[in-house]
Amino acid sequence: MFGRICVVGAVVLQVQIGLRGEDWPQFRGAERDAVWRESGIMEKFPETGVHVRWRATVGPGWSSPVVATGRVYVMDSLLNKPKAQERLQCLDEKTGSVLWSQTVDVTYPDWAFTKGQEGSPTSTPTVRDGKVYTLGQEGDLICRDAKTGSEVWRRNLITDYKMKEFTGSNSPLLEGNLLILPIGGKPDAGVIALDKNTGKEVWHALDEDSTNSAPLIITAGGQRQLVVWTQQSVSSLDPATGKLWWRERLLTGSDSAVAAVVSDGQWLLIGGMMLELDAGKPTAKVLWPDSRSLTKRILSNTSTAILRAGHIYSARTNGELVCLDAKTGQQLWTTDKVTDKRSGTGASIHLTPQGDSVLLFTDKGELIRAQLNPGGYHEISRTPLITPVYAFGGHKVTWSPPSFADGCAFVRNEKEVLCAEMKRP
Repeated sequence: MFGRICVVGAVVLQVQIGLRGEDWPQFRGAERDAVWRESGIMEKFPETGVHVRWRATVGPGWSSPVVATGRVYVMDSLLNKPKAQERLQCLDEKTGSVLWSQTVDVTYPDWAFTKGQEGSPTSTPTVRDGKVYTLGQEGDLICRDAKTGSEVWRRNLITDYKMKEFTGSNSPLLEGNLLILPIGGKPDAGVIALDKNTGKEVWHALDEDSTNSAPLIITAGGQRQLVVWTQQSVSSLDPATGKLWWRERLLTGSDSAVAAVVSDGQWLLIGGMMLELDAGKPTAKVLWPDSRSLTKRILSNTSTAILRAGHIYSARTNGELVCLDAKTGQQLWTTDKVTDKRSGTGASIHLTPQGDSVLLFTDKGELIRAQLNPGGYHEISRTPLITPVYAFGGHKVTWSPPSFADGCAFVRNEKEVLCAEMKRP
């Protein structure tokens, strides 16, 4: 809220003018770093729970809702065997009412209609400059007018890049006039850059398969660097041209390469492997671990760590939360108090720094406010936000990362998306 002083006769009135908070227009927020920079957010949740402003019905989907200029965009699927559609809905941020909805007919395999295995989009929409960009599970890359939903341009990446199959999990990344995606296309189109206004290719690079990890653009060594984690390597490219700056061979299956690339300008975290960026030129070297074994360099296959003040905080695949020394990889502490421990995989903890503490959204649909520092885990408050409905490993889980915008939290499962108010009264 912003105060304006009005003088009426001898009476001074304080007029409260409502101003919107920041947007969350793409995967992991405006800066693609999962930090919520708004102030005035409640430090402790009410005992009765936070107020849910609205709920809206959605279908299966693991992408995040995103928020831009008073609108919420969310992708899901509509399944009525043998017919399948992928849908983008635009909702009013204040009420949750549907402003517009657009669908695309897709061809899903038979297993995608099985209860508990429903096929669905996993890529999160990206909104910028009045356009919304979406990527479907069957390779449909579409640019729409964000206000009306009308189509501006469309490409099918499976057809255009001679692909036998397509994961469709990466969220469109914008850099200037370029829309960048790791897709694992052929030939030598592991990563592509398109003109965001027309969809025409500007460059392609890397003869490598894509993964589920979201790439990141950083400035280091005096250059802009596009860092991409594929199934064969972690590579740095010039985002303007696709020129290779450096490449570290790293064999990783797509089910393990899930965490987004994380950097603070000095260090570069790839899952559970740390690289040090050179300050003078666009190169990097591996700091730890010494082993390239998956068990040694994968912290979580559902969520992404945060890197703060020389320390890493991350979920492990078994549901523990750990703190590591960023320079050495040494584990400083671990706790099993955040979510349920799992013998296999399936646990997730999405971490969002906010103010001087961190918001943790778990696979149980709970939101936690906690202090994370090298001395340990200190929980401040916890509240249930949404009920998990997806069955995995004998548990019900929710995996989609939350979004935070305009004083609210936006979360979804495979049946609904909701808006919960987070401002201090």
